[in-house]
Amino acid sequence: MKRRHFVELHELPWCPEVVRRLATDYLSTVSRIFGAHRPIVPRLRELLRDTGTNRVVDLCSGGSGPIVQIAKALGDEVSVVLTDLYPNETAFERAARSAASVRGELSSIDARAIPSRLGGVRTLFDAFHHFRPDDARRILRDAKDRGAGILVVEGTERSVRGVLSLCIAAPLLVLLLTPFVRPFTWWRFVLTYLVPLAPFLVLFDGVVSCLRTYTVEELRGFTRELASPEYLWDVGVDTVAGQPLTWLVGRPRT
Repeated sequence: MKRRHFVELHELPWCPEVVRRLATDYLSTVSRIFGAHRPIVPRLRELLRDTGTNRVVDLCSGGSGPIVQIAKALGDEVSVVLTDLYPNETAFERAARSAASVRGELSSIDARAIPSRLGGVRTLFDAFHHFRPDDARRILRDAKDRGAGILVVEGTERSVRGVLSLCIAAPLLVLLLTPFVRPFTWWRFVLTYLVPLAPFLVLFDGVVSCLRTYTVEELRGFTRELASPEYLWDVGVDTVAGQPLTWLVGRPRT
């Protein structure tokens, strides 16, 4: 299946904040309840150890996604900084209240060029597909050039199976999980059950995400272009509840 760079609704500049929060709050809830990214914790802990740091700089954090649950699993000895090109101050504050080791960076941070003051292992959860190939390479190259570890994780798959699975699961999960989304808001109930806009919006963005997701072969192609004796790359797939979880790890050779 050829990669298509369609635009997700929440990326449109004129998209209302309510619509953006429907998608990001839902994804955060899925991560909190199902712990889909739990297998990544040992991989991230190993990367922190190998790079000699106890700080995680989460890129493109959005509504905070799975990183808060991962931060809790890592323990208070690891600090986590949430960043985004357009920081979601409300979500960052909520995340900081949930985990003492988490704080939000309220200045705009471009994932393609991280300021030197934000040292640590870089993570991107379910966000790498937002970038076109040239920008995706820039993200990886910036980590390599700065000697920083990086972990990229994608929970979507660009395949017929991935799209069909999402079409079946996403609307049902939105209907089932909406009562558990935090913070509680009446407008989310209205847009889910009275005017069923939320299931459609989440499904649309999910399908677009699948069509934009990089395959393992494409990720390996990026890393081959950046290969050097001083920096190691690894790409693989874990399976969680029958669904693939694709990851890419970069680390300086120690």
